[in-house]
Amino acid sequence: MFSRPSFIDDDAIARVVADHWLPEITEVAYLPWGFGAHHWRVRGAGGRALFVTLDQLAPRHTAASLEAAYAGAAALAAGGLAVVCAPLPAGTGRFTVDVGPGALSVTPWLDGRSPTETEAREPGHVREVVAALAALHGAAPPEGLPRWTPRVDPGFPDGLRADTAGVWTSGPLAERARAALAARCEAIGRWTARYLELADLARSRQGSWVPTHGEPHFANQVTVAGGLKLVDWESLALAPRERDYASLLDTAAGPALAPDPAMVELFALDWRLSEIAEYARWFAAPHTGSDDDHTALQGLYAELSDAT
Repeated sequence: MFSRPSFIDDDAIARVVADHWLPEITEVAYLPWGFGAHHWRVRGAGGRALFVTLDQLAPRHTAASLEAAYAGAAALAAGGLAVVCAPLPAGTGRFTVDVGPGALSVTPWLDGRSPTETEAREPGHVREVVAALAALHGAAPPEGLPRWTPRVDPGFPDGLRADTAGVWTSGPLAERARAALAARCEAIGRWTARYLELADLARSRQGSWVPTHGEPHFANQVTVAGGLKLVDWESLALAPRERDYASLLDTAAGPALAPDPAMVELFALDWRLSEIAEYARWFAAPHTGSDDDHTALQGLYAELSDAT
């Protein structure tokens, strides 16, 4: 997230990291990176650095499901999957620590950088990503790995229609968001019906599901001296392999992936509807008009206008 969280400060982050991962903290720096979680770089004595993530749980996760995803990523790395930048266990042996408003986890600090969108489409990089995903999809699923489930249910369109029927007074962008959602309720109903139909088809084929990252796009890729690393494994789940192909389908590698068109459609809808649901919750709740709020509003507009 671009904005610091209002519910926890750097000193509290330092105390948790010192208690569970890295004693003698010498530096805590908030990182305005990504969208959806909060991040810090924490250094200890001797210069060792950790990348710290604070995930807020509901509605995407429970404490148990987030722990299972991170434990699964660590198991994949321990099994030899080099592309995984795995979370580090806390002193308890778990990979997450409850901090009240969310769960804290850490990974090693990577000495590298993420590609730009343009760089991520270069043939050499695309080949590296395809090879990394093939290794992930071919790996034995760790015990307890979460299974993909639909992100919205049949009641989502009607609930949204009811929620957007009256004025929203939750913040400076609330009415703009409400009006945009209300204008697309009919389309959201169509998308949801098709989504759940495709989800039923996917669940009828669970025997072919594989470990999937969920969001292996350029922002979750880091190129280091040893090659490509994928970060942010909170969305790790057993699912159809097409869940990981969104950023590759329109590259030169797309045809060779031979994706199932129905599953491609499923996961395009999975992304769109889950984003719409998240943004609806965001703007129905109190907000101040921060940079994050404005970014979220543009994201909502994009998801509502990208399809008919």
